[in-house]
Amino acid sequence: MTMRSPHPLAFHQVDAFTRRVFAGNPAAVYILEDWLDDPTLALIAAEHNLSETAFAVRLAPNRYHLRWFTPSVEVALCGHATLATAHVLLRELALADTPLSFETQRAGALVVHETDGRLWLDLPAYPAEPTTADLSSLAAALGATPSEWRVATNYLAVFDDAATVAALAPDMKVLAPLSADSDRGVIATAAAPADAEYDFVSRYFAPGHGVDEDPVTGSAHCTLAPFWAERLGKHRLAARQISHRGGELACEMVGERVHVGGDAVTVTSGSLYLPTRGARS
Repeated sequence: MTMRSPHPLAFHQVDAFTRRVFAGNPAAVYILEDWLDDPTLALIAAEHNLSETAFAVRLAPNRYHLRWFTPSVEVALCGHATLATAHVLLRELALADTPLSFETQRAGALVVHETDGRLWLDLPAYPAEPTTADLSSLAAALGATPSEWRVATNYLAVFDDAATVAALAPDMKVLAPLSADSDRGVIATAAAPADAEYDFVSRYFAPGHGVDEDPVTGSAHCTLAPFWAERLGKHRLAARQISHRGGELACEMVGERVHVGGDAVTVTSGSLYLPTRGARS
């Protein structure tokens, strides 16, 4: 019998980049007093089995150290779980005010502002460069060949119309090793239809990181925003990620940074009980 810890860890589950529950991208958020060891953080993330679980530890007033884990790996940057963490600190727990700063392992300092009730993430821009690499195997895994390939921290597949992006049905068993070997996910994007309220649409696939299709990906817009800003000739953009759950993002280019705005809603909260040290099942 496993003995559970008498000191449970509180968590909140938040749907990010949406104003309604059961949409957007869910993230579990833990505000810790001190860091747990990495294997335990990984096990907690695997237990939640969401695209990301965020862990934050207070460094100073309005300043936290932040890390993100998928069910299988720690990631360098996660936009939606950053938005979810800010939502928990500001609105659920009232532990901070804006501007709220997050120190991260590999993405530098990330600052969150609030304007007219919407939270805005200040993220690094990751512009995608044209590539002449043979990516036919990626196209085959996606099930469609884009009109253009670009590469940044992810692959960027640019299609001629939004309907093609919506209809993609990737072979995840084929795509998983390809994305794992390159340590990149695949962003599929197209300009929105002329009558849409959005400038562009996208989907994001990262089976090599334990996430077949991410519902809404803030970090992907570090590449999407500069691409579409240049392509469309505008620095403020409205975006929709057209996954099954779907979500909306506002993007603004500010120098070499991307400001990504979105809403969030808490779905549930609870306690996680760690086994006591030395307990056996």
